[in-house]
Amino acid sequence: MDTKTILNEASGRMQKAIDHLEEELLNVRAGKASPNALNGIMVDYFGSQVPVSGAASVTVPDAKTILIQPWDKNMLRPLEKAIIDSNIGLTPSNNGEQIRLTIPPLTEERRKELVKQIRGEAETARISLRNARRDAVEAFKKAQKEGMPEDESKDGETQSQKLLEKFSKLLDEALLKKEKEIMTV
Repeated sequence: MDTKTILNEASGRMQKAIDHLEEELLNVRAGKASPNALNGIMVDYFGSQVPVSGAASVTVPDAKTILIQPWDKNMLRPLEKAIIDSNIGLTPSNNGEQIRLTIPPLTEERRKELVKQIRGEAETARISLRNARRDAVEAFKKAQKEGMPEDESKDGETQSQKLLEKFSKLLDEALLKKEKEIMTV
């Protein structure tokens, strides 16, 4: 393996860890309405399981409300049941045409819990980043044994560390942004 291949592989793995973290952070409700709150909720739509967005239009008319407008009025009950069964902590209210979810304001205690939760997610991502760097360093050592010049191998290890630092910075920025969003009342 050459230096470029090893570094591209490490970089790809690190990017996946960051992407995964950002997706996880999107699923953490910060007291603001977001259609992402319904991610992962499946509803029985004419015999097949589909996400809520596959059976209805999901909009956010204001910062505290999610509006679900089913494409078929017969879907109101199944949508409501799916939301209740999902345990996302929101109670649907239905006016016969659409379902309204009101996002309650977060308590200080809940905000701190959420920050703790996202820090845990970030730590998992950090471990993934370090594992990618470790694997790259091991790949360089192996390549050196197989004939790669020592200085190229050492240079690759240094570049692996720089990649780790770059992606760690991205991770910290994403975490800080989300913490600020959660702690803003």
